[in-house]
Amino acid sequence: MARSNQSSDAAPGKTKKPKKQRWYHQVWAAYQMTRRQDPSVTWLLLGVFVGVLLLGLVVGLLIGHPIYVTVVAVPFAALATMYMLTRRAERAAYTQISGQPGAARAALGTVRGGWTFEDEPVAVNARTQDFVFRGVGRPGVVLVSEGPAHRVGRMLEDERRRIARVLPNVPITLIQMGDDDGQVKLTKLARAVTKLKPKLTRPEAAEVGKRLKALGGQRLPVPKGVDPFKARPDRKGMRGR
Repeated sequence: MARSNQSSDAAPGKTKKPKKQRWYHQVWAAYQMTRRQDPSVTWLLLGVFVGVLLLGLVVGLLIGHPIYVTVVAVPFAALATMYMLTRRAERAAYTQISGQPGAARAALGTVRGGWTFEDEPVAVNARTQDFVFRGVGRPGVVLVSEGPAHRVGRMLEDERRRIARVLPNVPITLIQMGDDDGQVKLTKLARAVTKLKPKLTRPEAAEVGKRLKALGGQRLPVPKGVDPFKARPDRKGMRGR
């Protein structure tokens, strides 16, 4: 009896290791999220899978090996279905965050290729919740605004001048994210950044990033790991400036 009590007492003290998420768990989570935003995605995915199989069957009938070609077409059908799910999931994710404060930063988080973006905005209009986010990469510095064109133009220009005084020879690109004429839509923001041509070496880009961190900027008090959509400006700090 004593042994059983000791083992039962020791069991709750053990920390359970978190279960590893397999790839199919991620696929299922992406499908569920997409289905909430786009209920027709199930039929679309089934149509893509069956369509590729039928194409394989037709090709097999033409060459006289219908069963063999259809079996070979199964992985291609799965691949096409996964590609379609990825595209639909991306569109659903953008739809989910569209219109929320910090949507531009969420979209910039998908940019790869050596880009680094600040977790917090470098310029903020606390009343209208317009933001300017800053990133550094081989094309130089990119400033991305979030808000209507008639309000964010001045914010972008002020931040550009502030950076140009410290880094006069570094290219600075201004991008306005929004739905107004001349602005880049949220769904195309990451692509617009990745299309910028490299003008700096990797060591130069790293040095620019270090100098910009020392420069600092006006920031929302958002600790790391906190959802930026739920952040609120530090009003006491704003009054103290």
